[in-house]
Amino acid sequence: MNTALKHWREAATVILAAGLRRAQSADPLRTGLEKVSDQAHRSVFDYQVLLLKRSGRSGFMPNAYVFPGGLADASDFSSEWQEVFQSFTKAPNYGVGVVRQPAEARPPIFATNRARLGSPIPGDVAFRICAVRETFEESGVLLAVPKHEESGIRVRTDDARDGDPEPTLTTLSGPWDRDVLSKWRSLVIGDSANFIKMCKELQCLPNIWALHEWGNWLTPVGLYGKQRRYDTAFYICCLRDTPHTLHDEKEIVHFKWSSPSEVLHSYKSKDIWIAPPQYYDLGRMCRFPSLRDLHRFAWQRSLEGCEQWLPIHMVAPDCFASILPGDALYPEKVDSTGESGGVVKTERSLEELQRDSVNLHRIVGRDPYSITVQMNITPKYSHLSPLSGTDVDKLSKNSSKL
Repeated sequence: MNTALKHWREAATVILAAGLRRAQSADPLRTGLEKVSDQAHRSVFDYQVLLLKRSGRSGFMPNAYVFPGGLADASDFSSEWQEVFQSFTKAPNYGVGVVRQPAEARPPIFATNRARLGSPIPGDVAFRICAVRETFEESGVLLAVPKHEESGIRVRTDDARDGDPEPTLTTLSGPWDRDVLSKWRSLVIGDSANFIKMCKELQCLPNIWALHEWGNWLTPVGLYGKQRRYDTAFYICCLRDTPHTLHDEKEIVHFKWSSPSEVLHSYKSKDIWIAPPQYYDLGRMCRFPSLRDLHRFAWQRSLEGCEQWLPIHMVAPDCFASILPGDALYPEKVDSTGESGGVVKTERSLEELQRDSVNLHRIVGRDPYSITVQMNITPKYSHLSPLSGTDVDKLSKNSSKL
């Protein structure tokens, strides 16, 4: 782990999308969500995304719906993983690929030389291990490949653009029964180091190749205190079928598989609350009603790299905003160490903030359930801007007319 970072705790999360062909019929979450049965929000998408509801007792974003993920642990950087990934240690980044992004522009969470911090595991690998482990702990979904199938894993050996068709959607093919996984899940929740032991005993590898780099969000300074600042690597994974899911009943109290537009509709209806990063990235996913199109885009784009986004929280008389890089109001110099900075206050109104800015890249709201993305700049690293507000509604209305 990067112990040199004083104010940021490194973490990893997975945007888990899964096809509907074998979607489970039982929805374990009934509280207040029956209203979100509008078929228009579902029929346009052939997949759903997994959201987990945090406990109301959580010290960070209580009751929020989030993607699976959590803090990186020292065990995610353990040299013991070299034995598990023995067949891949000679490939750059164990075969997940080398991004084309210039080294000086690479976010520190990915650019940090982990060998200098005492770990032989590349950061691009360790944070994927963290994401797989946390997804297993929180939802029971194990993104793993049986050892006897490792010869079929497609690796990306260099930073050249792959000319071959993208790999097929990920399938969960492990031979392990639910009782065995349940036992190991309890052990891993109790001690993260047991994840390595589990992979050795069950003869499997965390499927780091199914996770595609998507983004890097930092917790805004001044909102949650110094103990609640996270530097989070975002990945996306596309599964062919919706897997068996079970929340941990500790940090997570419910889970929900929904289409991206259905989640945004639920949020606008105040049935659920999602944080700005989830809102932003679900808006990006709304551009892809087809799971295969989303998978193709994520796979092709992942070697481009990503920006580190530290939102600057601004409070105005009639709104609040998260100002993102590229916006006219984003500071030229930002102290990403967290030593300084915080909430910025302005006397200008929402209308004035919009009128006076040429470049817009911000998340704006009047209350916790009314945020929208204002963006007129071109995203870097071949990424896409999110659909937001009326655009999402139009998407669903057009679907209902088909």
